[in-house]
Amino acid sequence: MGKRILVIEDNPASLNLITYLLHAFGHEAIGASNGAEGVESARNEKPDLILCDIQLPNMSGHDVCRELKNDDAVKQIPLVAVTAFAMVGDREMLLSEGFDGYISKPINPETFIDSVTAFFDDQSPVKALYNTADAQPSSTIPLRSAKPNGRKKSILVLDNTKANSRLMQVLLEANGFDVVVCSSVREALTRLAEKKPDLIISDIHLPEKDGFDFLRDLKDDEKLKELPFVFLTASYWGRSDRKKAAAMGADKFIVQPVEPEVLMSEISELLQSKRSDV
Repeated sequence: MGKRILVIEDNPASLNLITYLLHAFGHEAIGASNGAEGVESARNEKPDLILCDIQLPNMSGHDVCRELKNDDAVKQIPLVAVTAFAMVGDREMLLSEGFDGYISKPINPETFIDSVTAFFDDQSPVKALYNTADAQPSSTIPLRSAKPNGRKKSILVLDNTKANSRLMQVLLEANGFDVVVCSSVREALTRLAEKKPDLIISDIHLPEKDGFDFLRDLKDDEKLKELPFVFLTASYWGRSDRKKAAAMGADKFIVQPVEPEVLMSEISELLQSKRSDV
């Protein structure tokens, strides 16, 4: 069963990543962008767990800890520090202040959920996702199209940002897909020559050749031009990019951040429509 988790984080990118991961694995995330807002949310929402950055504007994570642990109404809620500061003695200092645990930055999508669920008494079964290929978190949409005729569908993900590609891999594999991750157009074309996937997800802004170059290469290849193609990008420059993508033959254009449920629904819809066209 998913948990309600309060995330106190002033960096939008970090907040988005943590929220994305929590949602992807069945948890409800409550965001707070500063310490004072976080303390208020903790008192009002009574979450199951609180993840708190240390370096916060105006009211630091240390102050948040002091406020919450001196409040009988919320002091029993596990409070976990999430911070990039990892000097010798930091962990012991945070624990002595009242934090119940410590997760270091940068966030590792592969181990983050394990770290979070370790603070729950019931040990959420989502931990098994990293060891059980067929397990699915409760919040992800079961995709019948992931295993047509007993075969897993495969997706090639092209993104040169390691955190983004790893996040996509974790999410897609949790939903039953085989995933191939590439960081450049050259690498992606090499992998495509070896084996055709059922779907391609590509960022736009890439080193050397960009996503539009990649799509053009695919459409010029008789063997690859019919592959379903999705642009998934956080670098969105307006309607011109979307129009260009559609004119070149991209099937979908999705702007990040996007809720995991929405993304999986879009992928499912595309795969189902392509099956019906066959």
